[in-house]
Amino acid sequence: MHLTLEADYAVRIMQVLCKAGNVRTDAGEISKRACVTPSFTLKILRKLVSAGLVKSFKGTHGGYIAAKEPQETTLLEVIEAIEGTYRFSKCLQNESVCTMGNSDGCCYRKVFEKITDSVRVQLAQNTFRDLLGE
Repeated sequence: MHLTLEADYAVRIMQVLCKAGNVRTDAGEISKRACVTPSFTLKILRKLVSAGLVKSFKGTHGGYIAAKEPQETTLLEVIEAIEGTYRFSKCLQNESVCTMGNSDGCCYRKVFEKITDSVRVQLAQNTFRDLLGE
């Protein structure tokens, strides 16, 4: 399993903003520093703003800044802002969906739930401050 390209880019974009601190950075500069196309950068920034992880400013001195300090922003928040709630398997999204045809529940469900919980905990424990070594 791997992150979607969009979630990977969102982490890069958030890293750029966390490194910039309170300095407003325009989308073009973010795009360059994160090595993400300008159009994809704007799409991701909209999602990060909507999730409350990034603040946007319009006008001549506009741009973007991280909405919280790096130690307050986790990988889990950024990834879930893009992809929605992390789940190891689609079977965890809905109780009634089981392709195994077992009315008592899938024999894999408990294992998948443990894996999901473990990954979410690890992502939540890693802040951008930790990752940037500040």
